[in-house]
Amino acid sequence: MTQEKNNLDMIHQLPRLKWACRRGMLELDVLLGNFLENHYPELTDDDKRLFIMLLEYTDPEIFSWLMGKAIPTDQQLARITEIIRKHAKS
Repeated sequence: MTQEKNNLDMIHQLPRLKWACRRGMLELDVLLGNFLENHYPELTDDDKRLFIMLLEYTDPEIFSWLMGKAIPTDQQLARITEIIRKHAKS
């Protein structure tokens, strides 16, 4: 199964996504878990795929992006990290 097909299958499987949001850093668990519960259902399917793609990166990378210490070089990843950051501020 290709990664894209796997991501497409996963966008509507919240239990699997909840598990994927459990990270090695408590801060990421909270940020990603809250976003998943409160904002993820409102995302477009394209943004849901971006969220799933983001979860494939390492904890230090994701943490740095979500804390605003760095910006992903991929513009699409930068977009979803900004969406998550805005949600966390609200």
